[in-house]
Amino acid sequence: MQAKVNVIVAAALLGIAGAASAQDVQVVKLGHVGPVSGAQAHYGKDNENGARLAVEELNSQNLVIGGKKIKFELLAEDDGADPKQGTAAAQKLCDAKVAGVVGHLNSGTTIPASKIYNDCGIPQITPSATNPKYSQQGYKTAFRVLANDNALGAGLALHAANNLKLKNVAIIDDRTAYGQGVAEVFKKTAQARGINIVDEQYTTDKATDFMAILTAIKSKKPDGVFYGGMDPQAGPMLRQMDQLGMSNVKFFGGDGICTPKLAELSAGAKALGNVVCAEGGASLEKMPNGKAWRAKYDAKFPGQFQIYSPYVYDATMVLVDAMKRANSVDPKVYGPKLFETNYKGVTANVAFEADGELKNPAMTLYTYKDGKKVALN
Repeated sequence: MQAKVNVIVAAALLGIAGAASAQDVQVVKLGHVGPVSGAQAHYGKDNENGARLAVEELNSQNLVIGGKKIKFELLAEDDGADPKQGTAAAQKLCDAKVAGVVGHLNSGTTIPASKIYNDCGIPQITPSATNPKYSQQGYKTAFRVLANDNALGAGLALHAANNLKLKNVAIIDDRTAYGQGVAEVFKKTAQARGINIVDEQYTTDKATDFMAILTAIKSKKPDGVFYGGMDPQAGPMLRQMDQLGMSNVKFFGGDGICTPKLAELSAGAKALGNVVCAEGGASLEKMPNGKAWRAKYDAKFPGQFQIYSPYVYDATMVLVDAMKRANSVDPKVYGPKLFETNYKGVTANVAFEADGELKNPAMTLYTYKDGKKVALN
């Protein structure tokens, strides 16, 4: 009888231990926001894939932070590249008490959302929004893991002036925070280098017909056209440049047009061969761990890679690196540790300036040969 009692007691104790073990697992929510619907969905899905890959790897590491086993859960929101939807998504993540956010994709959604994250004390790392205004607001919760428009716009203008020796350039932008911002920097730097801006035209991030503005530009006989915007507009624009006999005009743009999908969207346009675009980082081949990471990404998400997923992956890892160093998943505790980041990532050795900008950001220029995106530097 005593033996039976001992077995029952032992079983009960095991049950208690099991319950305690289960209770010791803490679920930590991480937010991701990008456009996974609409014309820019290919960017948003690529970004979200980067976050999912990071969370999956983090959960395989059986991390213990603050004495508890940690299980990360990704809360992914769609902002449709729309500022109002972006702020609604940000508030939703605040209400869900996420520990940190990676996003948003666009400057136009990232900047208004950043106030909401700041007000609720949640660190935010953008992997792709490049407008300098994001880091100029004074928020201690706002970080960026790639070069901003000051580097991209200026780099393209310097290439146009110094390497291509262009004299007359027209500018088009889509009136978004991103498109307008990168175009303004290009214009300022180009003019300082003696390039004549022969025309400035405007469109929207929903437009597909650019014949009127391109016809107006053609009459000014430019050597190049700079477009501040994203690839859903740049692709049709290149096709329409062909139709107007502008195939030999150089076509410049920032990271928003610098995608593999641009070749598909331009549908065989000859003008694609005259594209020069810039990305805020090293080419994947030159990234510290780029090739191995890309192979891992392609195995899990075949055919979905665009641009920013490695930056999303690094941003997610950087948030958790700060949690580990603070031994806390509380944003108030680990948030300040982000300023002390020195993380060897896929894209770069990530460290931040006092305003949340990436220290020593790289920039790469690309063109398209035989429909494939290739690095120029």
